Amino acid sequence: MDIAWRILTNTPIWVFALLALLIWLGSLSLRPRKTPLRRLLIVPMVFLLMGLSRLIFAGGQLHLIGAWLAAAIVMAAVALWIGPGEMVVDRQDGTILRPGSWLPLIRNLSVFLLQYAVAVATAMKLGSGIAVPLIGQLVSGACAGYFLGWTVGLIRHYREETRADAVVPGSNLTG
Repeated sequence: MDIAWRILTNTPIWVFALLALLIWLGSLSLRPRKTPLRRLLIVPMVFLLMGLSRLIFAGGQLHLIGAWLAAAIVMAAVALWIGPGEMVVDRQDGTILRPGSWLPLIRNLSVFLLQYAVAVATAMKLGSGIAVPLIGQLVSGACAGYFLGWTVGLIRHYREETRADAVVPGSNLTG
């Protein structure tokens, strides 16, 4: 119990604020919602920046950078393949209609907890040698890659939907 208390008291306040934000945004996803594109990009950008920060602090160690990049590429491909999920673009006001789902809340909290566990293990200097830094880079790269791929898929879907509105049925686009 003493270790858990020390971990919590040494956790920066912004981490708790981020956790509260993720819980709040995740709870909004439990019900069907209409959301502007820019708001849907908040969580992916937070996790992408967190992932990039760990890459920057790799200290130029090529094996750690390579592990981060490999995990990012694999998870970006997975996210692109899976796609951003069910959505309908409301062309009138440029918002996105999404059904309610537990998935965003579970995904975001899982990613947060993985990143937090890696940060705690790194701060406590758990393990010996390369294991903790390598796992940290893999987790960080996987998270950043997943959210990058998810964001690309979301923007691609949004553009396809809004572009479909620009094509007027019966018009001759070939000239």
